[in-house]
Amino acid sequence: MRRLLSLCRSAFSYKTTTNYKPSCFPTQQTRVQNLSASNKMADLTGINHRMLKTNGINMHVAEKGDEGAPIVLLLHGFPDLWYSWRHQISALASLGYRAVAPDMRGFGDTDAPTDARSYTYGHLVGDLVGLIDELGAHQVFVVAHDWGAMVAWWFALFRPDRIKAMVSMSVPFTPRNPKMKPLDMLRGFYGDDYYICRFQVPGEIEAEIAEAGGAEKLLRKVYSYRTPGPLMLPKGALEDVPPYPDWMSNDEITYYQDKFNQTGFTGGLNYYRALNLNWEITAPWTKAQVKVPVKFMVGDLDLTYNGPGVKDYLNNGGMKKDVPLLQDVVVLPGVGHFLQHEKPDLITDHIYDFITKF
Repeated sequence: MRRLLSLCRSAFSYKTTTNYKPSCFPTQQTRVQNLSASNKMADLTGINHRMLKTNGINMHVAEKGDEGAPIVLLLHGFPDLWYSWRHQISALASLGYRAVAPDMRGFGDTDAPTDARSYTYGHLVGDLVGLIDELGAHQVFVVAHDWGAMVAWWFALFRPDRIKAMVSMSVPFTPRNPKMKPLDMLRGFYGDDYYICRFQVPGEIEAEIAEAGGAEKLLRKVYSYRTPGPLMLPKGALEDVPPYPDWMSNDEITYYQDKFNQTGFTGGLNYYRALNLNWEITAPWTKAQVKVPVKFMVGDLDLTYNGPGVKDYLNNGGMKKDVPLLQDVVVLPGVGHFLQHEKPDLITDHIYDFITKF
């Protein structure tokens, strides 16, 4: 049915759509044992798991599809795992693609360096280039969400030759501001209780998570957040948090809580702790354009979409100037930040509709 719908759609053009309907390293032995146990719990038929060496780290990869099929590389964000793409992995494989979803550096069963200086865009993009080489491919489709999208934008800037086309979700391209470091800008907009600012001191938020009872509290706080505004995290905010959203299954909740209780959050938090460092070392790419074909999607309840100036940038041509091959901006009504969790079939349709054009 998706193939038929794709063939019946008109030629693709740039547009905005607002109402679319259709901490430590485990040993290798421990890592494999934990991976096996997690996969049995997830019970995801046909998805294969393996560990690959890339850019000096061990990376866990979940994949499904014929080895010679076009690769769709699925990149998750925070606080997420390969598991967030489980629906898309199976669907894309059934449609003739090889879907590959790694646990990103710092997450899940992939190595997690404790030093934030090991989370520069050079490291993170290097992981992906090495992964693609290990997969035996030259170019891939990239589908990315949240921090995965941030990394994907820099992947497209550093190595556009390795990307056929890209679907980016939730986090739009952010041109480097040469006059202000990102943390200074965020503190100026939102103050010290803004969640990214609260993540900066190593060990501080980790201790608060532990005191509040473990991974469940932070996961519930983040996944339940659907307010179209900044996520504030003052001290004590994890003591009383809302329940998980209805779209999270018990299996999903169990998988995430077990995995993050096992690994902690330091690896993922280091992405935020490297923001200013990344700003410093990416100065040569100031005013650089992303020159790969892109489709961007965001929910209208997403805090990122409701940030200062974002709607105007997306809907009035600003991002098109920075991403000249931007072909579609889709704003999904009534959808929050975690699109691929909340609307898995719709997101799969959007991905497939775009990548079949290349």
